[in-house]
Amino acid sequence: MSRALFDELRSRMEHFRRSEQKVARFVLRNPDEVIHMRIVDLATEAKVSEPTVVRFCRALGCNGFQDFKLKLAQMLATGSQFAQFSMNDDDSVAEFSHSIFDSTVGTLLSVRDRLDNDLLSQAISALAMANRVEFYGFGASGAVAFDAQHKFFRLQISTSAYADPHMQNMSAVTLKPGDVVVAISQTGRTKALVASVQLAREVGATVIGLCPSDSPLAAEVSIPLFIDVHEDIEIYTPMSSRIAHLVLIDVLAVGVAKTRGPKLTEQLKSVKRSLNSLRFPEPEE
Repeated sequence: MSRALFDELRSRMEHFRRSEQKVARFVLRNPDEVIHMRIVDLATEAKVSEPTVVRFCRALGCNGFQDFKLKLAQMLATGSQFAQFSMNDDDSVAEFSHSIFDSTVGTLLSVRDRLDNDLLSQAISALAMANRVEFYGFGASGAVAFDAQHKFFRLQISTSAYADPHMQNMSAVTLKPGDVVVAISQTGRTKALVASVQLAREVGATVIGLCPSDSPLAAEVSIPLFIDVHEDIEIYTPMSSRIAHLVLIDVLAVGVAKTRGPKLTEQLKSVKRSLNSLRFPEPEE
């Protein structure tokens, strides 16, 4: 059993009844305890009725509570216990900090396991051969775009990052075949970003998309790299998708560095040496 059970919980969270959401959140926070509970115990802890627990289990395709516990135990046995972030108002600092870390780790593992390596190789090849690389994103994705520009700047690639729709449009229409746009979006539904991507495609540029599958942006890009991360609607929810985007940018940067070979390696070493004078020396042991 893989992380599919938790993925199913996350994707269905908004569609559960409020009482069933209480059960889901308790399971996400306490999976190791749940596998040892009786149905009455889970109902008591989640502050719901026993029939609610049964409805919750059946909504996930399980025959009942015992079947649900069996699937949960199988998942935990594979080490796939990292759950979506969930927090109560009375959580201690230790409890919600551990939950945030666990949620982020789970997100990264889920994205890693679902990546299409053929598409990833295509993206790396396009970036390595590009004359110019532009990164587009808004909000939190805009921060990822600027981080990506910083990484690719060191790879001897002409690169820029834009988080303004006007600048993105101007950038897009000045691109040429052989240039690459990396469009980054947590939702894949930002109209301005999709419009900029369409302009870039019209002039012959290759567009790599870091976005959810089955989104408007995914339908417009040349090379989609799907990042399907369910972000809960709680106001305290950390943006795990942002971390996944940052890690995937690292993967692309390392891939380009490896593709470009030893000459680039020497250049990166030279860049690193140039920063030594800006830092205090390491303490001697």
